[in-house]
Amino acid sequence: MKKRMSALFALGMIAVLALSACAPAATPTPAPEGSGAGTQEDAPGEAAAPASDAVVEITFWHTYNEEGAENDMLVKTLIPIFEEAHPDIKVNAVSVPYDNFREKLLAAISANTAPDLIRTDIIWVPELAEVGALAALDEVMPDFEDYRSNVFEGPLSTNFWKDHYYGLPLDTNTKVWLYNDALYQEAGLDGPPATLAELETACQAIQEVNPEASLFAADGMYSWVTLPWVWSFGGDITDEGITTASGYINSPKAVAAYEYLLQLYDEGCIAPVIMGDGVDPYAGFAAGTYASMDNGPWAYSILNGQYPDFEFSAALFPAGEAGSIEIVGGEDINLTQQSQHPQEAMEFIRYLLSQDYQLKMMEVGQMPVRADLADSDAVKNHPFLGTFFEQIATSKARTAHPSWNQMDTILTDAGQYIFRGEKTPQQALDDAAAQIDELLQP
Repeated sequence: MKKRMSALFALGMIAVLALSACAPAATPTPAPEGSGAGTQEDAPGEAAAPASDAVVEITFWHTYNEEGAENDMLVKTLIPIFEEAHPDIKVNAVSVPYDNFREKLLAAISANTAPDLIRTDIIWVPELAEVGALAALDEVMPDFEDYRSNVFEGPLSTNFWKDHYYGLPLDTNTKVWLYNDALYQEAGLDGPPATLAELETACQAIQEVNPEASLFAADGMYSWVTLPWVWSFGGDITDEGITTASGYINSPKAVAAYEYLLQLYDEGCIAPVIMGDGVDPYAGFAAGTYASMDNGPWAYSILNGQYPDFEFSAALFPAGEAGSIEIVGGEDINLTQQSQHPQEAMEFIRYLLSQDYQLKMMEVGQMPVRADLADSDAVKNHPFLGTFFEQIATSKARTAHPSWNQMDTILTDAGQYIFRGEKTPQQALDDAAAQIDELLQP
């Protein structure tokens, strides 16, 4: 999720897309609530298309593991359901390894053979939109607003670039506060800290019963780890229009977040693994060396698989002045500019955003993006996703900008300077703001 699009990719995309076709024309195909299975209708003012028995094939590139449960559910169960309801549409789903996705996409665009639809990492969308690879879905999909209104705002925002939405969220995730029940109880703690201000007291209680234990563990100083603290303190990376970082990432609230992180680190409340030293967060968490970590839904399969006797619980990330704000992950669904069958591709998008599809993919570990499913029995009865659904409602996405990966590197470096004592939080963040401002220049 943190790999950078190369300059070659961007230049190649611009050269090819200058010759490619314009965005597909809009044709309304409304879908009943909850089903996502729309019916083809003529656009206003257009003559009806002649009837045809021909089957249209659309190509959908995704990054589900070809041998994984998600791909099996997609190919063996869900696509057949869609094709049965739409006998005139065939879906060719192609599993592409994450590390090869951009290279393969570039080659396809160069050959004018790009797929109709792509499942993209959320941090790729602004880059792809900027070089013209994606269709603005809010312009070409007549009922886009119906789907926009059904999904969580954080995941939706990852598709927004220069006043348009270039896709919709397909699956999402966020992190929550996971804690070691036994260690918390041994320390006399009734539960996890509700606020960031309570962390130091909780740390002291835990270290009284286990002097070698740390309250919290994370695996680095990159934005996936640090931004929940910055946001919950009330800080941010840039202004809302993503035009400047000065006055934002180096604001008093952002600086205070890093100062607090440094204080907890110096007191041993944050484990040294955050700077690359010590035991892996999962192993240390299960062993009682780390009392807490914030992590995603995948942590359950990892911990239950490797440490089946370990018991832990989940709560919302401790709230700061701005509330409990975690970070959004996941993937989006995007229509390419080169799609030869945009109407049929958009019909498949409607299906992907349907309640039925989203709930079936939840069975194999994919977190739905539809906010209205938070109150469904499937979510309420799920063994752990309820807390993640509650958290995603206030989670935020990383800055939607083509230069995000460079920004992330700048923030990672700033955090490391601070924790190594090479710069004060204010100095490190002033420098980071200046560097990010250069990236934001038009």
